[in-house]
Amino acid sequence: EAASTSHSPPLQLPSASRREDKPEVTLPPRKRLDIALGPRYEVGESSSVAAARLAGGFRAYYGFVATTERQLLAGRLNMLFRDRRAHAYTHRLMETEARMSREAWVRATDASDFVHGEVMSLRTTVLGQMSEIRELQAANRRRQTVISELLRIDHRRSTEISELRT
Repeated sequence: EAASTSHSPPLQLPSASRREDKPEVTLPPRKRLDIALGPRYEVGESSSVAAARLAGGFRAYYGFVATTERQLLAGRLNMLFRDRRAHAYTHRLMETEARMSREAWVRATDASDFVHGEVMSLRTTVLGQMSEIRELQAANRRRQTVISELLRIDHRRSTEISELRT
C-alpha cells in the first residue's frame, strides 16, 4: 500500500491577482448545462414546457412544505405549552424557595436577637454576682480580722487568768 501511494502536488500560495484565484472548470458539457440551467431543465427544451412541468412539481412540493410546516408549527406549539408548564412549575419552585428563605432568615434573625438578649441578661447577672462576691470576700476578710483579734484578746485573758491562779 505504501508503494502505491503517490505524492500529492504541493499546495499553492494564494495569488495577489483576482483572476488567478478563479479555478478553471473542467466539467463535461452535460454537467455544465445542469449547473447553468438547473437539473429540472432538459437540453433543447423550451422554457414554457419546463415552466409547465416545474409548476406541477412545485404544487406537490408546496403541499409537502405546507404539511411539514403545519407539523412543525404544531410541534412548536406543543413544545411551547410544555415549556410554559415547565416554566410555571419552575417559577412556583423559585417563589416557594424565596419565601422559605425569607421565613428562615426572619426566624434566624429572631433567634439571634433572642440569644443576644439572653447573653446580655446573663452577662448582667454575672457582673452583679461578681460584684456581690467581691463584697462578700471583703466582709469575710473584715470578720476574719475581727475573729483573729478576738482570739488574741481571748488568749491574752486566758494567759492572764492562768497567771493570776498561780
